[in-house]
Amino acid sequence: MTGKQAVLSALNHQAGGRVPMDFGATAVTGMHVSCVAALRDFYGLEKRPVKVHEPYQMLGLIEEDLQQALALDVEGVFSLNTMFGFPATGWKEWRMYDGLVVLVPEKFVTTVDENGDTLIYPAGDTTAPPSGRMPEGGYFFDSIIRQEPIDEGNLDPADNLEEFGPVSGKELDHLRTESRRAASTGRAVIAGFGGTAFGDIALVPGPFLKHPKGIRDVTEWYISTLTRQDYIHTVFDRQCESALANLEKINAAVGSLVDIVFVCGTDFGTQSSLFCSPVTFGELYMPYYKRINRWIHGNTNWKTFKHSCGAVEGLMNHFIEAGFDIINPVQCAAAGMEPEKLKDKYGRDLVFWGGGVDTQDVLPFGTPEEVREQVLRRCEIFSSHGGFVFNSVHNVQAGTPVENIAGMIEAVKEFNSNR
Repeated sequence: MTGKQAVLSALNHQAGGRVPMDFGATAVTGMHVSCVAALRDFYGLEKRPVKVHEPYQMLGLIEEDLQQALALDVEGVFSLNTMFGFPATGWKEWRMYDGLVVLVPEKFVTTVDENGDTLIYPAGDTTAPPSGRMPEGGYFFDSIIRQEPIDEGNLDPADNLEEFGPVSGKELDHLRTESRRAASTGRAVIAGFGGTAFGDIALVPGPFLKHPKGIRDVTEWYISTLTRQDYIHTVFDRQCESALANLEKINAAVGSLVDIVFVCGTDFGTQSSLFCSPVTFGELYMPYYKRINRWIHGNTNWKTFKHSCGAVEGLMNHFIEAGFDIINPVQCAAAGMEPEKLKDKYGRDLVFWGGGVDTQDVLPFGTPEEVREQVLRRCEIFSSHGGFVFNSVHNVQAGTPVENIAGMIEAVKEFNSNR
């Protein structure tokens, strides 16, 4: 069974197949560059610096030799530009705070401030204010809020739509080329086309924009979802129209080369509760998700992927009603997110992509045997009657012991070998 066949079997809720595995195919199912480097050493692969293909979270590119060693089943297609507005091309060496030498894109331009923090610039332009900060000794970047003073009487939704224009010919060529490459691997293909994430808080500050306008402060945006709903509706409505027009062009370019599309990464949960009520979700977000999912399901063979961290059990039925096929990262340690309950209540309608091992406690701080035990148990629960793609709960973070990461991988292989 090829990787694509295993994933399609899981997506179609077919029981009895092996559990497919994804690491590195999306920006929320990857590994920190230091973890990728450690895995290359662990599996005895060629020694060379690892590429940082997603510089915001400093995610490492899992290249073909490591993909084969890990027995991965999913290949990712990413947009042309990274979160900081430059393409992942023209590689050069860069040294992390811990001394690890990695490869970063040529437009990855940084300075160090008086506190020893590393600042990164949108589109590599140092004449613009920096848009990201890696604290001294840190491992990834946080957005720098560059909110201009808000003039309540002159707020213009167009200012929050600067990044949602028509897809360019250059982007279409990139997506076409990358989709062909990904499909040629024999793995299932998941693509992130951009433009369909409504209110994703990682995107709101506009780290890819040189001078973002509109509501760009994270706190102010969340307040606006209650106090400026007309403004938010206007942004979402215009964004949705742009996204639908772009999806039509993208589908013409990539078509059936793609199996899954990453629609949205907007988070709706904390560790202990929702931070968006089901009523607000239904009124503010649902109409636009429905329109996107309805178009995709009516015009393509793609399955739709929804990411949301936290305790979102109270929104699972809403995700289903909105038309999503897949939920990620399945944060089982959050309140109300017990694996058995999720599988029993929603497993007939949703594919669980993630939840395979806890990345807050067990994977970074447990023993290899504790990791193995949790992985085997989660595989048993989530793979029942199909509908499961193995991934950890969000990205594997820097500092995670490589023995635990390898133990996680080998436990999935063990589970599949006993099927």
